[in-house]
Amino acid sequence: MQNKQKEIEHDQKIKEDAEFFWGWATPAGKLRAERRSNMIISRVKSRGFSRVLEIGSGTGIFTESFCEAGLDVYGVDISFDLLKELKIKHSGKNILNLSVADVENMPYCDGSFDAVVGVCVLHHFDIVPALTEISRVLKEGGIFLFSEPNMMNPQLALQKNIRPIKRLSILGETEGETAFFKWQMKNLLKTMSFKEISIMPFDFLHPWTPKLLIPFVEKLGFCLEKIPLLKEIAGSLLIRAVK
Repeated sequence: MQNKQKEIEHDQKIKEDAEFFWGWATPAGKLRAERRSNMIISRVKSRGFSRVLEIGSGTGIFTESFCEAGLDVYGVDISFDLLKELKIKHSGKNILNLSVADVENMPYCDGSFDAVVGVCVLHHFDIVPALTEISRVLKEGGIFLFSEPNMMNPQLALQKNIRPIKRLSILGETEGETAFFKWQMKNLLKTMSFKEISIMPFDFLHPWTPKLLIPFVEKLGFCLEKIPLLKEIAGSLLIRAVK
């Protein structure tokens, strides 16, 4: 409970500039957000699904994209303040199905959703209880789709494990945050009886990349994503599984 309270307090502090602290507000950050939205939307739609639960809706960066793609989106976040910002920033966008709730105890019936999705959110949680509850609200045959930080990335390994770096406010970090190894998530999902597990390292574009360098870094990153071993140190993991 202590870590959850710290998360809530941290969100209260950054609520008005949360997207800056999370790295989504820069030119490179916006491209990264768009790529993640498109990856999730295409995979949900490829299965003919529409009823989606977004974990950690925050200020609605991804919620809006999911809604605009025609998905029936429900959003949950532990922070009342962030969801309030979402409603302010996206007023008139028909984002109505929002709940302030703990991911370990969500107000939804068993098997309520075709897909449960999220971006950079699972690494804030006590992962086993969170996965258990996500599995509960996901229907049989439903899809689990998350983009999460990759602990194999050198910068993230330092950022998540070296306390003085973690405490730098510019990083928007909280004490309980971590990142995931690919093998770690695969084993956890297997333990939870998920099937068709696929975990893909991707993205070498840093959110603070100068605008003039974005085309070069983006192109280089796409090449690195195709190279064995090197791709394993990409910044993110796209985690996909079927219940």
